[in-house]
Amino acid sequence: MEKSLRQNIIDLIKREVVPAVGCTEPVAVALCVAKATETLGCLPEKIELFLSGNIIKNAMGVGIPGTGMIGLPIAVALGALVGKSEYSLEVLRDVTPEAVAEGRKYISEGRINVMLETNAPSNLHVDVRAVAGGHSVKTVISGAHTNFVLIEKDGEIIYEKPAIVEGSSSDASADPELNMQMVYDFATTAPLNEISFILEAKNLNLAAARFALKGEYGHCLGSTVKNFGEKFFGDTPVAHAITLTSAACDARMGGAMVPVMSNSGSGNQGITATMPVVSYAMDINASDEQLTRALVLSHLTSIYIKQSLGRLSALCGCVVASTGATSGLVYLMGGGYKHVCDGVKNMVANLTGMICDGAKPSCSMKISSGVSTAMMSALLAMQGFAVTSAEGIISDDVDETIHNLTSIGRDSMQATDKLVLKIMTCK
Repeated sequence: MEKSLRQNIIDLIKREVVPAVGCTEPVAVALCVAKATETLGCLPEKIELFLSGNIIKNAMGVGIPGTGMIGLPIAVALGALVGKSEYSLEVLRDVTPEAVAEGRKYISEGRINVMLETNAPSNLHVDVRAVAGGHSVKTVISGAHTNFVLIEKDGEIIYEKPAIVEGSSSDASADPELNMQMVYDFATTAPLNEISFILEAKNLNLAAARFALKGEYGHCLGSTVKNFGEKFFGDTPVAHAITLTSAACDARMGGAMVPVMSNSGSGNQGITATMPVVSYAMDINASDEQLTRALVLSHLTSIYIKQSLGRLSALCGCVVASTGATSGLVYLMGGGYKHVCDGVKNMVANLTGMICDGAKPSCSMKISSGVSTAMMSALLAMQGFAVTSAEGIISDDVDETIHNLTSIGRDSMQATDKLVLKIMTCK
């Protein structure tokens, strides 16, 4: 692989695999509010937000780190009170109990107004209007969680750039057009010193899992499987992977103040692309090089799928990330490119259609389904079994199979997405 292409892929991974504290949809809102507050130069007297449906869906029921609270209002208030835009997806890392108390007061004063933007140009769209002292500021994030497309004060444009086309990454002009062969070749042949940075994903997400296992977060799925599940799951690699992966999700969705390594703007996707691979590598005593290449294969497969799916959709992100994890598991099992392709096909045949009904503690249950299916799909592939083109949406070509999946999630499930949001907001 040419060095220039290799460097472009490395740059892509480094942009898409980054630390995040808290669910990235309310965090993106807090980030946009923090930037508006900084531009205004003082605490806003009033904040109006116009948000795409997917942002609202993913922020309604999720814990906000360090607050013991759920939902957008506290994320907005804290973005204004203590948020720092320079922290990016860790914008809320300076939250304190005192700040939470101030945030509760700010909310009670009726300063925040959240509205659905029915004509949003992207499924990921945050439009913030803040006013104070006779001045007004508008900040807009669109297309990606940290992608500011407009900063405006008192009608004067300070910063502006074209919005991202739905389904592209945060810097589409520089991104290579990935395919599965390219993903595999890069992961298995890139010089180790150029890709070893991916081990930070292991460090962060394993630390989050271990943190959750010491407390009570979300629905405690990780600790439940670990402490009470041996009778049902056994002391097996599948049980270990479910425990660690769901525990990290428990912590994140339960509002723990711990960073995780995200993938394509999603912490849960980062966890799911990381922890099954890390868990299995620990079980088999894999070398650092084996783990590094498996993690790169998993994360880059996930990034590849998200390139055509889009940042947010009606398709649960665990489908994407657990498909990536299958690739990494196959590699650790000693499989080659054909086995990886077979594993991907097995995943698409199984989990296509799992809906996203927002970020919330029960995401750990969906993730555990993805983890067990990833292990099963990898095992089948290693035994020479793969779903064929005579079955369902699977094609002989793995890239076509992936695009069959993403076209369903991106296009055909739009009506599902709207109905899910309607149900969630009308309960």
